[in-house]
Amino acid sequence: MATAQDISRYRENLLSELEARTLYECLASLEETPALAEVYRRLAETEAGHAATWEAKLRRAGAEVPAFRPGWRTRILCMLAARFGISFVLPTIAGIERGAGSHYDVQPDPEAAGMSAQEHTHARIFGHLARTSGGLEGSAVARFEGRHRGAGGNALRAGVLGANDGLVSVFCLVMGVAGAGVGSREILLTGFAGLLAGALSMALGEWLSVQSSRELYEHQLGIESRELEENPEEELEELALIYQAKGIAAEDARSMAGHLLSDRQTALETLAREELGIDPRELGGSAWVAAFTSFFLFAMGAFIPVVPYFFFAGTAGIVASTLLSTFGLFIIGAAITIMTGRSVLLSGMRQVAFGLAAAAITFGLGHLIGVGLG
Repeated sequence: MATAQDISRYRENLLSELEARTLYECLASLEETPALAEVYRRLAETEAGHAATWEAKLRRAGAEVPAFRPGWRTRILCMLAARFGISFVLPTIAGIERGAGSHYDVQPDPEAAGMSAQEHTHARIFGHLARTSGGLEGSAVARFEGRHRGAGGNALRAGVLGANDGLVSVFCLVMGVAGAGVGSREILLTGFAGLLAGALSMALGEWLSVQSSRELYEHQLGIESRELEENPEEELEELALIYQAKGIAAEDARSMAGHLLSDRQTALETLAREELGIDPRELGGSAWVAAFTSFFLFAMGAFIPVVPYFFFAGTAGIVASTLLSTFGLFIIGAAITIMTGRSVLLSGMRQVAFGLAAAAITFGLGHLIGVGLG
């Protein structure tokens, strides 16, 4: 006999599987490569089978099957995939699948054990796609701040963190100066100086990072091109081994490699993607686009704690800046849940707590320094 807790868990599992099915159907419709589109369709079919299992358990328990409408995270991920490319969201989806597998690990139902294994397999598939997709290293990353690419390889996360860097650093700077007891004019000048200095520093660092990556990729492509010309058989063997490592039979892997390497341009692009993990058409994206985007993201976050001082002075300015920055911190924390799947309220309030704690420390230090100088 299913308990109320069991029924609640069945419903949660059902909705989760339906979200995954909807997301993978979306990816299949957007994917231009037929083989990959088929992979996404197969994954969607698996999730649909999982959903059918939980729906059947609800019906056997005499419980109502909830109506389904895709949640905000699924809709946003589909929108981002359509706008920036599927590779843009692959690291996030890989994390979601890892969480789904872990979620089933602790459930007592016999069906959950098999689903857990399948979800972990899905996570490995998406993890592999995220690591090997050239698009992730290309234009999508260039649209956001590449300095944070290592944080899960997710360009969306880079954008969120870029805005967060600007908000927290300038908020703390403004609070430190305000704590010293200076006037609103001086606070404004200090805030804008911090905004400009931080944004320029981020833009310069991003330009150097992307430009260096482009030059490195160009050098690697030159080496690959020479090796392809001088020793094509060795390149064929290397590519065949890569496909074998992905689970393709040795004979099929060698046949695929031979077919792909029959055309020189296709061969070079394939080797670049499979061996080097780069997109030869993008080479890490435009350094200038990355620099301007990084500048904008940092400045956008940094402007939030400064703008109240256009209208308020003294204590009123401090309160207004704190309230507006608190709102900004909460929005950034909530945005992070697109990637983590955690509670919007919990993530937002955690971001607020850390940001306010840092600002309180700088305000206190600024006050002590101001008193000491006085």
